[in-house]
Amino acid sequence: MTRVAVIATGGTIASTATDAGVVATRTATDLVAAAGLRDLEIETIDLMTVGSYRMTLRHLREISDAVVDLLHRDHDPVDGIVITHGTDTMEETAILLDLVHDDSRPVVLTGAQRAGDDTDGDGPRNLADAVRVAASPAARGLGVMIVFAGRILAARGTRKLHTTALDAFGSVVGGNVGTVRSGRVSITSIPRRPKALPRPEIGFDSTRVDIVEMYPGADAALIEAAVEAGATGLVIAGTGVGNANPAVVDAVTGPHADDVAVVLSTRVPEGPVAGVYGKGGGADLIAAGIPAASGLPATQLRILLALWLSQHPGRPEWVSSMIDLYADNKED
Repeated sequence: MTRVAVIATGGTIASTATDAGVVATRTATDLVAAAGLRDLEIETIDLMTVGSYRMTLRHLREISDAVVDLLHRDHDPVDGIVITHGTDTMEETAILLDLVHDDSRPVVLTGAQRAGDDTDGDGPRNLADAVRVAASPAARGLGVMIVFAGRILAARGTRKLHTTALDAFGSVVGGNVGTVRSGRVSITSIPRRPKALPRPEIGFDSTRVDIVEMYPGADAALIEAAVEAGATGLVIAGTGVGNANPAVVDAVTGPHADDVAVVLSTRVPEGPVAGVYGKGGGADLIAAGIPAASGLPATQLRILLALWLSQHPGRPEWVSSMIDLYADNKED
């Protein structure tokens, strides 16, 4: 019989309403029971019970460690893994797992937009769909996926795009990998994935990478504060195709340029990042040697940069080639 492991980490799918707000309380066994899965062998693991808005890089690493431990286990091998997770930062955990995933077996993240005790909750269906994908031979070799509202999405480029809608997730760099309808898994595209990076170690937990978003009147204050706080990496979420202004260009190409790795992204949900505009625009940043990344949103780019810097401290000059391969999926 097909065996799927369900790792519970908390989130809305595991939450119930209390006087203090919606709080994660339910176990993996509770979630599986509500999903009505009886024809598969399900192993349940309660790893943590955390709202994903409270997660740190340490939590993400612990989830990665749990996945690797299951995949490397000699006894009772699993055919796939499902992780129940809060939706707020699911995209960050998904990209970390995908960057280091070197096994053909599927790893699937899912969650819910409505609490577990909601009479019209979406969690049971999402979990049932995710388990079906994790158990499906057709999902092998596809890497890490997010399954939500009947859609199968590649981890790379998938974001939460709506705060409350049941169909909350979408890819900002591609379409669906497939769908789940009435328990039937249909795969319609194969995502391209670069070779796996080494999995995160303890140093990842304390690797500080900040996102600085551009806006009218932005100056160097937030960049300087991030560097002062110990950031070794910065993602500039520029306006439009990746623009800033002269003050920001001076800040990221100034005295700290050799110590802090900077990558250019955009605050716009979809479209490429390019060096088109001068006088503080992306053309100036790229001319100064700052790589532009179009293949991952800023939230996921931050995780990639943190993972890379934790493994290559003091080598910001390697970041450009890393971005080509792991953010933009260019051949190495």
